[in-house]
Amino acid sequence: MSRRYQAAILTASYNGLQVPNAPTIGTATAAGLSASVTFTAPSNVGGSAITGYTVISSPGSITATGASSPITVSGLTSGTSYTFTVVATNTYGSGPASAASNSITAVNPDAFIEKLFSTWLYTGNDSTQTITNGINLTGNSGLVWTKVRNNSDSHWLVDTVRGANNNIETNSTNQQRTFIGVTGFTSSGYTLQEDANIQINDARFNYVSWTFREQAKFFDIVTFTSSASGNKTFSHNLGSTPGCVFVKNTQTGDPWLVYHRSVGDNAYLSLNSTAAQDPFTGAFSATSTTFTIASGLMYNSQTYVAYLFAHDAGGFGVTGSENVISCGSYVGDGTTNGSKKITLGYEPQFIIMKPAQAAPSGFNGWNMLDTMRGIPTGGYDPLLSANSGGSEDTTNDLYSVEADGFRHTYAGTAGNDDGITYLYIAIRRGPMALPTVGTQVYSGVLRTGTGVAANVTGAGFPPDLVILEQRIDPKGSFSDRLRGTTQILQSYETAVESTDANGVTSFSMDGMAVGSGFVANRSSRAYVYWFFRRYPSVFDEVCYSGNSASSGTGNTQLLNHNLTVPPEMIIVKRRSGASDWVIWTSALSATQYMFLDSGAVLSANPTFFFGTTGPTPSATQFKVGDAYYTNATGSTYVAYLFATVAGVSKVGSYTGTGALQTVNCGFTTGARWVMVKRTDSTGDWYVWDSARGITSGNDPYLLLNANVGEVTGTNYVDTTAAGFQVTAAAPAEINASGGTYIFLAIA
Repeated sequence: MSRRYQAAILTASYNGLQVPNAPTIGTATAAGLSASVTFTAPSNVGGSAITGYTVISSPGSITATGASSPITVSGLTSGTSYTFTVVATNTYGSGPASAASNSITAVNPDAFIEKLFSTWLYTGNDSTQTITNGINLTGNSGLVWTKVRNNSDSHWLVDTVRGANNNIETNSTNQQRTFIGVTGFTSSGYTLQEDANIQINDARFNYVSWTFREQAKFFDIVTFTSSASGNKTFSHNLGSTPGCVFVKNTQTGDPWLVYHRSVGDNAYLSLNSTAAQDPFTGAFSATSTTFTIASGLMYNSQTYVAYLFAHDAGGFGVTGSENVISCGSYVGDGTTNGSKKITLGYEPQFIIMKPAQAAPSGFNGWNMLDTMRGIPTGGYDPLLSANSGGSEDTTNDLYSVEADGFRHTYAGTAGNDDGITYLYIAIRRGPMALPTVGTQVYSGVLRTGTGVAANVTGAGFPPDLVILEQRIDPKGSFSDRLRGTTQILQSYETAVESTDANGVTSFSMDGMAVGSGFVANRSSRAYVYWFFRRYPSVFDEVCYSGNSASSGTGNTQLLNHNLTVPPEMIIVKRRSGASDWVIWTSALSATQYMFLDSGAVLSANPTFFFGTTGPTPSATQFKVGDAYYTNATGSTYVAYLFATVAGVSKVGSYTGTGALQTVNCGFTTGARWVMVKRTDSTGDWYVWDSARGITSGNDPYLLLNANVGEVTGTNYVDTTAAGFQVTAAAPAEINASGGTYIFLAIA
């Protein structure tokens, strides 16, 4: 047979006379470290029936086979973008590959701190209760650590390895005891009931629980029996060298042993004690796979549990390179009131703190702070101590958290005593994953005030910011977790931040508590509460202090943030002095700004933000200039940052037409919250929301810049699947032909 004839047969076979033609590619959909790829069978199956299909990734050439669409490809690398092709095979062989699919990015579902750690606040009910904190404790091992807040009782620790009923106490040397408090573990938390012997679900009290899920480079639990003689070495699955280890004898009353990397191998501390580190040569030895405890620190042949915490081991976030836990230390320098900063590279949500030596002034226990109970910037920090069963202390401003660490803010030196080494475990704030729906970020709740303290629920998440509006007599009041819930800023005026002890008194897991005050809970008044949660790429908040002595000095600041993308809207308010609310959006030039408390046309001033010299906002920083509006020495500020996430939020602009037009936000379920302001002329800051109704013929609106009541019966803005519509009936402030407008919308 001639080579020419052979080539003709091969060509005919490849063209579909024997092997199948190429399938038609469909859609690739990411699912963690896998992807589901759809396709359509080729129109020409070749010389025999198709026996199967192969999906091939690019890069990596990872393959998966199947008999029909869809086919799932597993084993992808987190942070890597992939496309896929499909090949059909019959008894004659495989045909040509399909066209490439759309690109997807693989993301490890366990790479985010919200999957591994939770601080949960609850009130007891004297019955049974389910805690749904999003931590899977049935498919994974984990620890639940509970403490009553407003009464004295022990810290109760149970874990999935020892069992739900087996309690140990960090404030005691007691051996493991059996109580029926936590009754079981679930795929999203745990269940509990009241036990007369422990305070864990008593209706008279409030509680906090911290849940740690086992995960490489974060946390591990190991139980073991000590050696009859000699040191004890046990294996662990931390996947990195431990930064801190808590060890407890569960069989006999014995102090807790604590290893911390900053103390080293030749000393130990006790979790149940305020005592300084105790020297002990060869006390510990830690590697990425094993941990060794000296025999002189343990009873022979006793049962123990060890809780291991990683240190700056990476492994998290989309790229797998971010840290979520640090076991570090700092040396005090004797300064007070915010001069000492500890840089972590992330904003913490949970901190355990202990001086290694005997501190010369108070503050010498294992102090526990978290942002759910509150670590406000400029307010009191609710404090519990692991070594004490005492109730929560709310009398001191100890620390504040920042985008890249935390700061000592106490008026005295306690916590920053000169020459004293302070040990800490810090855990990163979440969520870290992008939101997928608007309800994760924003919720509107309607309520009639009662004039007596009450709980407001229905947010659907733990809020970080609430904007409260009386619908008859609005106040546009901003209250948030980072500044401290009782601190009020009102958007319609320039006034200094004020304290309202009877306003928002605390945030909960589903809303907030309000007092009897006029702003938050006036009797018989109709309210709308707009709740927002800090989420990557949608909303973030930064509190900071100014550093510019006076305008014109050129003294600017680059401020860190955790939005993870460049902010498209920045709202800054001076807290410590009267000043306008300043807003910049990406629809404006670098020198332009607007005032939230005013309906004025946009103005220009290069000293407010990054001005003519830049840099422009980045994914990690934004700049403030030398104006007292944004950066005066001795003044404190808050900045609210917003950006766009497809299908969730949109910061944008549009040009008016005077006729009905759709503002496409890239949504699929319509906008639930819309704020609009005209930029080329005067105009108020209008807000519509779906809680009050965005319906054709009646779109009630409120004005953030004016202390005037809600206006109803208008038809200015309607919702549509892609975003919202501005109607022909809208006034010039909303839809003048040729007018320019900025907006923020949440789906």
